[in-house]
Amino acid sequence: MGKFIYNSSPREIDIDDRTLAHLRVAILNKLRRSESFAMTWEHGVENGSGRTTIWLHESIPLQFVFSGNRPPVLNRLWIEQMLLSANSTAGLHFVPEPAESAQLEDE
Repeated sequence: MGKFIYNSSPREIDIDDRTLAHLRVAILNKLRRSESFAMTWEHGVENGSGRTTIWLHESIPLQFVFSGNRPPVLNRLWIEQMLLSANSTAGLHFVPEPAESAQLEDE
């Protein structure tokens, strides 16, 4: 289980390493082009329900902390879906990983 740490906030978001690796690529892709955007996630019942939205900007520090030492094989289609959501008015949100067969059909 990795962590996403934004700014100097004491709040850390626990995200599994595979999802975090894909979010990292999508977020860094947007920020390196100086594109600010919102990101929203749900807390889940185990964390009191609700949701949080943050504004991501290139000038605000962020960290991606992985618990594992091996980077996963990335699913290009999943990253593209995350980027599409980041470009929407709702902002980036966690979308389920598309099946491998969906990725193969697209290529």
